[in-house]
Amino acid sequence: MQYRTLGRTGISVSPYALGAMMFGAIGNPDHDDSIAIIHKALDAGINFVDTADMYSHGESEEIVGTALKGRRDSVVLATKLNLPMGDDPNQRGNSRRWIMTEVENSLRRLQTDYIDLYQIHRPDPTTDIEETLSALSDLIHAGKVRAIGSSAMPASEMVEAQWVSERRGLERFRSEQPTYSILNRGIESEVLPVAQRYGMGTLVYSPLAGGMLTGRVRKGQPTDLRRAAYFTYLSDERRLDVVEQLVPLAEQAGLSLTHLAMAFAIAHPGVTSAIIGPRTMQQLDDVLAGSEVVLSDDVLAQIDAIVPPGTDVSPLDMAYQTPAVLTPALRRRPLPERPAA
Repeated sequence: MQYRTLGRTGISVSPYALGAMMFGAIGNPDHDDSIAIIHKALDAGINFVDTADMYSHGESEEIVGTALKGRRDSVVLATKLNLPMGDDPNQRGNSRRWIMTEVENSLRRLQTDYIDLYQIHRPDPTTDIEETLSALSDLIHAGKVRAIGSSAMPASEMVEAQWVSERRGLERFRSEQPTYSILNRGIESEVLPVAQRYGMGTLVYSPLAGGMLTGRVRKGQPTDLRRAAYFTYLSDERRLDVVEQLVPLAEQAGLSLTHLAMAFAIAHPGVTSAIIGPRTMQQLDDVLAGSEVVLSDDVLAQIDAIVPPGTDVSPLDMAYQTPAVLTPALRRRPLPERPAA
């Protein structure tokens, strides 16, 4: 594989990163099979593994930790925190209190004494970004973390975090993990340019758009991908219309839709790696078979004609929405008070 540098960290990573979300109860509950998938990915040259504390409530990290025994030093290991890990309101978020507690839990589950890339899984509007960066900086200084990153962070908040790091002399985010695919190109407008401006690597997730870009989701045809978590996304007529246009384009290029989609995701100069999330060995083999595919300018231009650069056909169901969008009170002026009768 042709390795790439993760931003300006000097860390070399593969253009495909192995995502571990599907290892454990929510995907593949067979630990031995999941470990075999991880080993095959490593043998194929993938050296970048991404997981999170909340994937199957820690089970994914445990599987990854077991799989990396004897191979830890040759792997760039990334994990994340932020999403709830219990009913306690302090078992979530980006506070110093939770960061210092949960990093120890992740280190234990991963059976390692350091994490190469520790990421906040989502922004936390209840916590000052300086609080978060200060805690993460201490983890770097203690040798428990090598680099820090964000995930699903809007471009404006990425810039703010960089400014806070500079003003306060804190370690800065070295990477961002946004969603990116042919169906979700919104990050091309601001997120990727901001990442490039500040020397941040990008580790993009869902390059196959939740399975829609595998060719297994077609108009008027049943699919085993219509699981509850993705039902809305997979049944959206706008996305299905785009898939129907992409299928013949892939065929003309002599590619499967999966290989077209993966090659697209790593073609942008602002993208460092694209996360693949296989649940089975067959899925891993299918993606790896196209790892050397490079799209021509003509094919990329035809994709642009179908889905214009910088646009989302519609966002992923699990995409992060800012409080300004989710909270009605933040986007509606209060009604004027009526004078007393």
